[in-house]
Amino acid sequence: MLNLLYKELRLAAHPTLFIFALLGVLVIVPAYPYGMVFMFGCLGVFNTFFYGRETNDIFYSALLPIPKRDVVKGKLLMIVSVQLAQMLISLPLAFWRVSLLPQGNPAGIEANVAYYGFGFVIYAIFNFLFLTSFFKSGYKAGNAFLLASIPAVLVLAAMEVLVHFPAFAWLDSVAPADLVRQLPILVIGVVVYIAALLAAYRISVRRFQRVDL
Repeated sequence: MLNLLYKELRLAAHPTLFIFALLGVLVIVPAYPYGMVFMFGCLGVFNTFFYGRETNDIFYSALLPIPKRDVVKGKLLMIVSVQLAQMLISLPLAFWRVSLLPQGNPAGIEANVAYYGFGFVIYAIFNFLFLTSFFKSGYKAGNAFLLASIPAVLVLAAMEVLVHFPAFAWLDSVAPADLVRQLPILVIGVVVYIAALLAAYRISVRRFQRVDL
């Protein structure tokens, strides 16, 4: 498993994948729509798969002495590692901004517990639709990105807009009581993320087995 991930990160990953992962630091920027951090994460994945199409990475991977399901597993491991790294990079800055910018984020949701819960849902939707679509052919990254990004953007937009309504003000809060209230969103987000990854892997493997490279 580690060898698969090593191969993906060293040979297949486009440089923008790492750059966009580092953009988790944007949660410290005042008056910025923090949902864009997750879209940068999705864009990095697209750039990597598009780059892989140009470099024949899928064909190269299929020639390695590994089953085709491991080609899918390697891509999935790369995506998960970068997405989780992006969140981990942003976490200390999300804590810091509470004291640095106590006035909150007028542009949209605060980088709080609910924010990360929604982030997991956004990534779950994108990963499932992108991977299952891409591995129908093994090269149509553009079509897969278009299919996956539209519902992901809709969830992102809903997250950013909801917090402007008084009834959902608790979603934009960093008060301890409201953070506890937001915990179910985080738990649901993590569960959805894991379930989507498992489903995406099974479906993608089944579809990729039928692809004649």
